[in-house]
Amino acid sequence: MILYEGVIPVSNPRSFPRLRIAAIDFLNPAPLMWDFEHPPLNSQLAQRYQINRMMPSECADRLATGQADIGLIPIAALAHNPNLRILPGCAIASKHRVRSLLLVHRAHQPLKALRSVAADTASRTTLAYTRILFHRWGNPDVPFIPATADLDAMLEIADAAILIGDPALLALEEQANRFERTSEPLVYLDLAEEWNKITGLPFVSAVWAGAPGLDFETGDSIQTDFIQSRIHGLENIDKLVAEWSKKLPISEQTIRTYLTTNIHYLLDGECVGGMRIFFQIAATLGILPEYIPNIST
Repeated sequence: MILYEGVIPVSNPRSFPRLRIAAIDFLNPAPLMWDFEHPPLNSQLAQRYQINRMMPSECADRLATGQADIGLIPIAALAHNPNLRILPGCAIASKHRVRSLLLVHRAHQPLKALRSVAADTASRTTLAYTRILFHRWGNPDVPFIPATADLDAMLEIADAAILIGDPALLALEEQANRFERTSEPLVYLDLAEEWNKITGLPFVSAVWAGAPGLDFETGDSIQTDFIQSRIHGLENIDKLVAEWSKKLPISEQTIRTYLTTNIHYLLDGECVGGMRIFFQIAATLGILPEYIPNIST
């Protein structure tokens, strides 16, 4: 049973007030949001859904506390709220290199010798993946220090930094400028690529999830709305590139490559396998509670 904006329980949300969606204001979910933000369907969908934008970790909190009905949540949140329902068909994942999830450390310090990591807390999932990787790197207990996503400031308080989303993309773009300014050699590790090296599986960052009792398939399907938005977004990459090149100081070619090559948007069988291995390892190491995802593809 689910409440929509504080009204009455429903089985068909199309006949009642709008579903509250917790969305992420980063570049990577832009294709998933296409129909919600662009004609011809945005006006129609605005009658069904209320979009609120926030950081990934806040999406999970809103969903867990009943302040949202659907959220694009870091997958680690599912282990803490196992009653949430995964909406099939959509994901933010990477099958190789992602560029927007980085561990940056000084070149003279090996991973196993790092004494502290300043961590952008925007995504709990990335922190969980990174903790797994540190177990593999022989430094499982290195402390993570919460920090604002500013590479220079982070490296003033710690030996390394975790950057997530647009700040990570910007840090990669600024590598040469930073070295010229500081003469400090840094290593930029792509966390999705590191995960793929040890598992051979995708790094799944986030999925759409709904509150317990939300029916994705009844009547005019919620699931269809979200899958069609993904499809239409990927059909309009050139328009997204033009839009986001005005918002971020990143070249159009970099944005295009990111949206078409670095990010994988389909929650397919390979991604489901990656999620299951992630949850299995995280539970074994005590990083997350035990959780077995129930997902259809």
